[in-house]
Amino acid sequence: MHVPDGFIDAPTSAVTGVVAAAAVAVSLRGARRELDERTAPLAGLVAAFIFAVQMLNFPVAAGTSGHLLGGALAAILVGPFTGALCISVVLLMQGILFADGGLTALGVNITNMAIVGVVVAYVVFRGLVKVLPKTRRSITAASFVASVVSVPAAALAFTLLFWIGGTTDVSIGKVATAMVGVHLLIGIGEAAITALTIGAVIAVRPDLVYGARDLRQPLKLRVGGELVDAPAAGAGQPVAARTSRRTLWISGLVTSLVLAGFVSFYASASPDGLEKVAEDKGFAGSAEEHANADSPLADYGIKDIDNARLSGGLAGVIGVGATVVAGTGIFWAVRRRRTDEAADVSPTSASV
Repeated sequence: MHVPDGFIDAPTSAVTGVVAAAAVAVSLRGARRELDERTAPLAGLVAAFIFAVQMLNFPVAAGTSGHLLGGALAAILVGPFTGALCISVVLLMQGILFADGGLTALGVNITNMAIVGVVVAYVVFRGLVKVLPKTRRSITAASFVASVVSVPAAALAFTLLFWIGGTTDVSIGKVATAMVGVHLLIGIGEAAITALTIGAVIAVRPDLVYGARDLRQPLKLRVGGELVDAPAAGAGQPVAARTSRRTLWISGLVTSLVLAGFVSFYASASPDGLEKVAEDKGFAGSAEEHANADSPLADYGIKDIDNARLSGGLAGVIGVGATVVAGTGIFWAVRRRRTDEAADVSPTSASV
């Protein structure tokens, strides 16, 4: 789904760049309401984890692979505004450091993955959570469905942009059919990764999962020497945490480093969904060479290191480190801005 330069013409890329910039500005403002001193570090970790998992292409059909987009995962873990920023940070790191996703197409990629992917996933997730019982299983099931829907939705967004500003004259109907078909399969893989991750975090720190804010465990009453659920509808208390934030953060970072530094070597080498569709439908040749093609980390390897395992592993580790530092710095700055604004407002409120 990382669109290279050349697939979409300059005017359309420019317009989507403006849309993406506006969305990022709105997300920065919205993230102030979502982030606090507990969740700001988690947001940086979420960005790093998504970066790592995106390196793990998995096979979805003969000669085709897919990878996590991350919109549903980010939105449910840290909120839709912060989630959009997480995906944007990942795309920026990939484009600048690893020549993955065109620089002039950055607006297209942010629009598809950080806006459409996040918004569709979160809308579906919230809709399901409202009608399902407020349990861990419901949160996990809702995240699965939201992920499945969000991936073909992002593929449709690309198809629309390609219809408006594609640089190759091909049948848009065939492109749409192929994009939705293969990305529906990718969506199933994404859903499995998202549900497993959400379930794992909820199991130990449900209070840190934005989408599980209303999660409650039933109140217990002792009746006749036995504990029974309280009869009142909606009665309950917040689910208790089972581990510290530091332990969760360290565990998440170590997992990300292992995935990017070691497991990524075993990822599928087949072209991803967009690349495969572009090859099959005849517009792969319109891709332009990346402006950072000579980057020392281009194509997720380190220049001048001949050992593929070592080169890719070190590049992955560097990418995780750069993403967690950049993401955490941004989210702490957003959080601090919220704190400063609250401090400015407090004296006025007190005087009134």
